[in-house]
Amino acid sequence: MGYEIQRVYSYNGDKPAVLVDRLWPRGVSKTKLSEVTWLKEIAPSTALREWFHQDRTNRFTEFCHRYEQELQQPSMQNALTSLRQTEQKQGKLILLTAAKAIDHCHLPTLLKVLKSK
Repeated sequence: MGYEIQRVYSYNGDKPAVLVDRLWPRGVSKTKLSEVTWLKEIAPSTALREWFHQDRTNRFTEFCHRYEQELQQPSMQNALTSLRQTEQKQGKLILLTAAKAIDHCHLPTLLKVLKSK
């Protein structure tokens, strides 16, 4: 049981996965990810994402803090519950992102929150 992080560009469709980005990944056809759930509402808000992208290096710690606060909102709690239920049912769930640096995006914070309850 658990979660795995993977870039969407290397996903081969062999395990259950959820795309957790707000934007559809560039260059990826919807056909390729036809079996993948797109849970864009769990991703950071557009305003937070745009703020972070202005200075990814110096704003990362604050970005994680702000995203964790966003995850406390009721709509985010519903999405978190959905992810947890899918993971429990499947046994293993891949969280997909288009981010180049998967350790320097929203996914570490999302994993931390998913595993906390």
